[in-house]
Amino acid sequence: MATQKTLRASPAPKTRTNATRPAAPTPARRVSAAPLQENKLPGLPGLRTGDDVETRIYNTVYESVMTQRLTPGTKLPEASLCELFDVRRATVRKVLQALAHDHIVDLRPNRGAIVAEPTPEETRQVFEARRALEGAIVRLATRHATREDIASLRLQLEEEHHAMHRFTQPAWARLASAFHLRLAELARNPVLQRYLMELVSRCSLIVALYEPPGKASCEHEEHARVVDLIAQGDADGAAREMEAHLLALEHSITLQQERSDNNLARMLGMA
Repeated sequence: MATQKTLRASPAPKTRTNATRPAAPTPARRVSAAPLQENKLPGLPGLRTGDDVETRIYNTVYESVMTQRLTPGTKLPEASLCELFDVRRATVRKVLQALAHDHIVDLRPNRGAIVAEPTPEETRQVFEARRALEGAIVRLATRHATREDIASLRLQLEEEHHAMHRFTQPAWARLASAFHLRLAELARNPVLQRYLMELVSRCSLIVALYEPPGKASCEHEEHARVVDLIAQGDADGAAREMEAHLLALEHSITLQQERSDNNLARMLGMA
C-alpha cells in the first residue's frame, strides 16, 4: 500500500465563483505603441516580445481575439491590415501564417483570413480528449510528485490567485494553462506532455472566444483541490476532481456570440 504524503490539505469551497472583469479601456490610436511584454509559455500561443512591426501586428490581433473584440468568423482583409499598419502584403501574410499556426485565425481559399471559429463538435472532441489525457497525467503526477514539486505547485497557485484578483486576464489565462502543463511535467512523460500542449493551446482559444464575460476560465479553487489530493497521494480522487473541473469549464462555454461590428480599426483597439 502506498504511503500517503503528510502535507496538509487546505479546505476548499464546493462551488465555482465568478470574477467580474472590468471593462477594458479602449487604447489610443497609435500603431507604433510597444506591445505588452508578457512571456509566452512554450508550446502555447501568447503575446510576443519585440518591437518590430510583425510582432505589433501579431500582438494586436492576438489580444483583440483574446479580449473578444474580434469574434469568431470575423474577416481580416489583407488590404485593411496593410493600410492600418502601413506595411506591405508580404508582411501581413507572414503574420497571418503565424497566427494560423497558433490556431488564432483560419486561412481559407477564396475567403482570406478569418478569426478561428471552432465548431461545437470540435469543442466537444477537444474537451473529451483533455479529460482522458489529464486523468492519466494526474495519476502519474500523484505517483511521482515530491514535496518540492507540491510546494512549487502551491506557489504557482498563489501567482494565479493574485492575477485573478488583479483582473489581468491574459496573465490569468496563461497561468491557468501553465498549471495544467506543470502537472504534465510532473507525470514524467514527455509524450503526454507534448499532446497536452496541443490540446491546451486549442482549448485556451475556445475558452477565450466563447466564454461569457465575467467567468473565470479556470477556477483557482478547483486547481487547489487537485493539488491537495495529489499531496495526499489520492490519485483516483485527483483524477475525479480534474475531470469535474474540465467538465465545468466545458459547460461554461456558450458557442454563440454576436458578430463584431464592421470597423476593423475599432475591433483592433486602434480607433
